[in-house]
Amino acid sequence: MSDQQLLRYSRHILLPELDVDGQRKLLASRALIVGLGGLGSPVAMYLAAAGVGELHLADGDTVELSNLQRQIAHGDADIGVSKVASAAATLRALNPEVKLVEHHCVLAGAALTAAVAAVDVVIDACDNLGTRFAVNRACLAAGVPLVSGAAIRNEGQLSVYDFRREDSPCYRCLYQEGGEEMSCADSGVLAPLVGMVGSMQAIEALKCLVGFGDSLCGRLLLIDASTMDIRQLRLHRDPKCPVCSVA
Repeated sequence: MSDQQLLRYSRHILLPELDVDGQRKLLASRALIVGLGGLGSPVAMYLAAAGVGELHLADGDTVELSNLQRQIAHGDADIGVSKVASAAATLRALNPEVKLVEHHCVLAGAALTAAVAAVDVVIDACDNLGTRFAVNRACLAAGVPLVSGAAIRNEGQLSVYDFRREDSPCYRCLYQEGGEEMSCADSGVLAPLVGMVGSMQAIEALKCLVGFGDSLCGRLLLIDASTMDIRQLRLHRDPKCPVCSVA
């Protein structure tokens, strides 16, 4: 590490669970962020600031005025611009040392498989159930840990599916495909809530990359922002899961 890097990441290096070795791991790590909206914005910004060496950004949307209430990687001047391009500009301003790989599309099929295989952790920050299930299958196949978060109205949730562990459940253990899908456009969402969940996703991603602390693998975190109640539920692998039980 250079003198500039030692200074930039000095507050990480002071943490016994990270130290210089942990920061070196982050600098050599690669993360894929699926979705650069309300959740993906704080995830990407904190991972860039924390010094994750390579961030792969995936989103097929452009910035709209209604996004700006909560999607903090974008600003007024970015309306009509690709979310990936807008977020990339924000991340370069935060930390020009971070390498960025841009996917200006919704990853699917072979492209999704290749994108997941190219990284060390995947953060699911999208708002589409079909994409969530596809990302889950791709991470399971590649043995790459998946940090999954969601937020709607005043409610958020977060879990980690660490496919490096044989006992890890998968996203399909928790949710059935073809279920009812809610969106922020229909139901609304409290702006700081997505920042809260996204920041927690960034923490879990760092823990997966460095290997410190206890991850949320096998636990589901439920947040009620209206009361600030935060609960944890145990999440076990479903022996009848059509995805991970046959993998």
